[in-house]
Amino acid sequence: MMSASSNAAPAGGKAAVIGLGSMGFGMAQSLLRAGFRVVGCDVTAANVERLVAEGGHAAASPAEAARDADVVVCVVVNADQTETVLFGPAGAAETMADGAVFLSSATMAPEIARRLAERLEATGRLYLDAPISGGAAKAALGQLTILASGSPAAFAKARPALDAMAGKLYELGESAGTGAAFKMVNQLLAGVHIAAACEAMAFAAKQGLDLGKVYEVITASAGNSWMFENRVPHILAGDYRPLSAVEIFVKDLGIIQDMARSARYPVPVAAAALQMYLATAGAGMGRDDDSSLARTYAALSGAVLPDAAKTSAQDAAV
Repeated sequence: MMSASSNAAPAGGKAAVIGLGSMGFGMAQSLLRAGFRVVGCDVTAANVERLVAEGGHAAASPAEAARDADVVVCVVVNADQTETVLFGPAGAAETMADGAVFLSSATMAPEIARRLAERLEATGRLYLDAPISGGAAKAALGQLTILASGSPAAFAKARPALDAMAGKLYELGESAGTGAAFKMVNQLLAGVHIAAACEAMAFAAKQGLDLGKVYEVITASAGNSWMFENRVPHILAGDYRPLSAVEIFVKDLGIIQDMARSARYPVPVAAAALQMYLATAGAGMGRDDDSSLARTYAALSGAVLPDAAKTSAQDAAV
């Protein structure tokens, strides 16, 4: 891993990473391993300090981070934040070199991705619509799934960074917005599957079943899903610290509703799931892990779920 004080020319060029949360930090680590000089920017100072400790460099603004960068990787929450990173005060579009590429990884509606791409490309820079999937662990390992669309020139410029960050790269077309549309299909399924897993576990609790045994049986049965297998351990531990917050699916399933309404397309299952995310957020759990939907089902039904304090005490006794 490069030293922060190294003057050697970076093997991969300079990469700016805007947004150093769990996903962005892992992507920055992957770029460092690939030999990039990584400059990071985040609203949370501790995240930037962590990058510096890993061998990266700090920037106070997107404009500072993007200066002379070959690639700018934007890993913020939504379209509004992405637009601010690009075109707000001290935005990256002010300082990106001609021909540099901006990788937009936030989940957003396809038409917004197209609009941002058109606006940036009019300045002589490149835009790659590049939403991501896989979670923080895969981000840190450089094994993300990246659902990308953009011009051949954007892909060519971004290729070294994509190779560093992606385990699977899908090249989905030459127009921004296609990657975003693929991501929304994924988010529809992911949001519904989490809601279904939470509904099933609270239902099992209402039947008085051993929830650990339910998990064992279902993960070996046809009813299993990746989300069931991934999220139910949070319920079993009574641990709702956020790995992926409820509010993320309030946003993403809300985007899906807007897209469906515009297309006059029915999405009743996704709509029902959205109501459970809204109820959970409205009950004060919006920043908690999205497996918190199980707590909403339990509150509505009187089902009893594992308690984190009791689980910890039992573990200590063992």
